Amino acid sequence: MLFNSFGFALFLPIVFMLYWFIANRHFRIQNIVLLLASYLFYGLWDYRFLFLLTFSILLDYYTGIRIHEAATPAKKKTWLFISISINLGFLFFFKYYNFFAESFAELLTSAGFHPDIWTLKIILPVGISFYTFHGLSYVIDIYKDRTTPTKNFVDYALFVSFFPLLVAGPIERATHLLPQVQAPREFELNKAVDGLRQILWGLFKKIVLADGCAKFANLIFASSDTVNGSTLVIGAVLFAFQIYGDFSGYSDIALGTARLFGFELLKNFSYPYFSRDIAEFWRRWHISLSSWFKDYVYIPLGGSRKGRNRAIINTFIIFLLSGFWHGANWTFIVWGGLNAIYFLPLLLSNRNRSNMEIVAEGRMLPTFRELFAMIFTFAQVVFAWIFFRADNLSHAFRYISRMCTTLFHKPDIFPVTTFAIIAIFLVIEWLGRESPYAIAKIGIRIPTPARWSFYLLLILTMIALHEKNQQFIYFQF
Repeated sequence: MLFNSFGFALFLPIVFMLYWFIANRHFRIQNIVLLLASYLFYGLWDYRFLFLLTFSILLDYYTGIRIHEAATPAKKKTWLFISISINLGFLFFFKYYNFFAESFAELLTSAGFHPDIWTLKIILPVGISFYTFHGLSYVIDIYKDRTTPTKNFVDYALFVSFFPLLVAGPIERATHLLPQVQAPREFELNKAVDGLRQILWGLFKKIVLADGCAKFANLIFASSDTVNGSTLVIGAVLFAFQIYGDFSGYSDIALGTARLFGFELLKNFSYPYFSRDIAEFWRRWHISLSSWFKDYVYIPLGGSRKGRNRAIINTFIIFLLSGFWHGANWTFIVWGGLNAIYFLPLLLSNRNRSNMEIVAEGRMLPTFRELFAMIFTFAQVVFAWIFFRADNLSHAFRYISRMCTTLFHKPDIFPVTTFAIIAIFLVIEWLGRESPYAIAKIGIRIPTPARWSFYLLLILTMIALHEKNQQFIYFQF
């Protein structure tokens, strides 16, 4: 079920009514309502994958208890190994088997052999990368004594499968969300209104910004061998705003929806295109994934505590893993490696934490230096997105080659309306950059008539520009 569909517009208020008005006598009943709703939400994609989701939940629920109750460190480690190996085994099978099989076949072919490699027609279960990481963080935190396992299966199952975050995150931690699941919630009108406001902004990002950019970005990438370089630059920029509007829009809808039910999810985006260096960008983009790799991979590998050379190696590991997490294609690995290369000068000069505060905090405009840094960082990110969007490495390199050799030509395609929408969007984001999301403070700063006029304008714009329900990009990951 898509957040931007008519089905979800019916589903959400029904679940809301059942949750707050029928099951409001006890939060345990509310948890059951949410769990059933989450299974329905996921099952409408493909009911067959409910069995895989349930198996993953049962696996980590049981192994979490066994890790906690293990009498010796060796037994704890054994149960942890069982959980991690099975979780990653399923992820490998569904997401990466064909990639490794085909890559191995190409390697043997280049060496003069002609192997007959078996590939499988596998449908990638929606959200498997996300709920697998939920479970892994849970068992690892139990192993590290950061939390204790819950004996209530419904509570744990809801933590993993809560429908706002199930298919595309944010990647939650048991230490953050599970205590909320295990405690009573009270309806708060202010939180509900705030949640609806964030949902509205997320839908605007998806329907108006992302889908509007996608129409032209897809056209340009599909015809990249025939259009000129300036057009290819436009295509890359449009994809940058497409993926930002698409994924951050999903996160806004997820966080707003969760707030309707009394939950606060982890923030996943914090105005990443206003970053002044690539390190700041990764602190603001897909925050839940970046922090997951930092806490469960980078720090256990030694982080930056074991010398500069080890820090460089660890940095490349987490960026390459981040790229590989996104998909079984060499384009994602190169995208991750390119970001690691961007990050390296900051690491070597100890400037990777030099921009921790909000840009131009307390000021209307940035300094010239801040503006230049933001533009340069955005250019780096846009260039890397070419690999992320390209069909394969050959496509990416042809795209970049033609972009560089035919750059100074009049664009073949220049969507004026789309760029006007981007400009307006950036102004709103800039004005709201000190808030959790861009229009969070609009109810405080703007009088009621103007506020409701603004909301109505967003809705009418979505209705006018909505063509058909477009799937979110990160559903494929």
